[in-house]
Amino acid sequence: MSVTKSPLAPGVSTVPQPPLGRPPGSRNALRAAGLAVSLLVLLAVVVLSIGFGARTLSLGEVWHGLLDHDSSAYTVVHRMRLPRTLLGLLAGAALGLAGGVMQALTRNPLADPGLMGINAGASAAVASAASFLGVTAFSGYVWFALAGAGVVAALLYLVGGGRGATPARLALAGAALNATLYSYVSAVMLLDTASLDKMRFWTVGSLADAQPATVVKVLPFVAAGLLLALALARPLNALALGDDSARALGARPALTRSAAIVAVTLLCGAATAACGPIVFVGLMVPHFVRALTGPDLRWLLPYCAVLAPVLLLGADVLGRVLGSPGELQVGIVTTVLGGPLFLCFVRRGKAVRA
Repeated sequence: MSVTKSPLAPGVSTVPQPPLGRPPGSRNALRAAGLAVSLLVLLAVVVLSIGFGARTLSLGEVWHGLLDHDSSAYTVVHRMRLPRTLLGLLAGAALGLAGGVMQALTRNPLADPGLMGINAGASAAVASAASFLGVTAFSGYVWFALAGAGVVAALLYLVGGGRGATPARLALAGAALNATLYSYVSAVMLLDTASLDKMRFWTVGSLADAQPATVVKVLPFVAAGLLLALALARPLNALALGDDSARALGARPALTRSAAIVAVTLLCGAATAACGPIVFVGLMVPHFVRALTGPDLRWLLPYCAVLAPVLLLGADVLGRVLGSPGELQVGIVTTVLGGPLFLCFVRRGKAVRA
């Protein structure tokens, strides 16, 4: 597949071009087959997430625990494992899509909600609400998380240079905002021991406290962000050609950028409010997916929505296995996995090619 490189991000393939050696139908058939395989992998990880924990359940016990009220595994599955798994699905899809949209919007191969300060903005808002206003329920602080994520997303875009932003400027602006906001969160929690006790697991990113009510409340925000992100695939593809070309193709650059910021705000704000700040998911998954699908966002974003939960739930299962009889929080596992990969990307100075 022939691709055009973005002038703002050397080495990142952003503009899809007509295939030279393979018919479009064949290419799309392979992508569709890959997406089907990805869904099967996701199903397998979901089963592992429900089956593994302090008490390991067999496949038969998982099945009976889902359907049989009298099963000894029913309480474990429905009150603990299933909410945790569903929350991981929603948060993973949200973070993966947010990362894909951010990389396309900023033309920055290292864009990630966790590294660019957006998760930190949501965290700072939640910490402030918990410490100063006594807000502890998800239904209360989710609005603070959305506001914090939205403010930082807009601020990052403006400070980074808007339409003239370069990857270097965005990375520096994101790093500065990230460090400042997390320093603020740490200060608030250290000065308020009650907030520290309530949020110490939340601040590292965790699925352990997932409740059915949390899953129900976070679903509308993630669903809205997901639909908006997928609807932006074609306009963002056009925007990669430049504003003038995008307008010629019927896109509206200003509206597309604003909608992309709204989508990232919904996805990151909801995921952070429910699970805490989890980093590197939005960085790793789009890079891997781009190698499979190419830069076309009409395929890249659906793949991200499927494979990001695979990574998040897989990391959660790995944390339970390695930390047994306790567990490692999923935010710690994704950081350990993502840190070396991030350094590799920085060293190479380019994104994975399609």
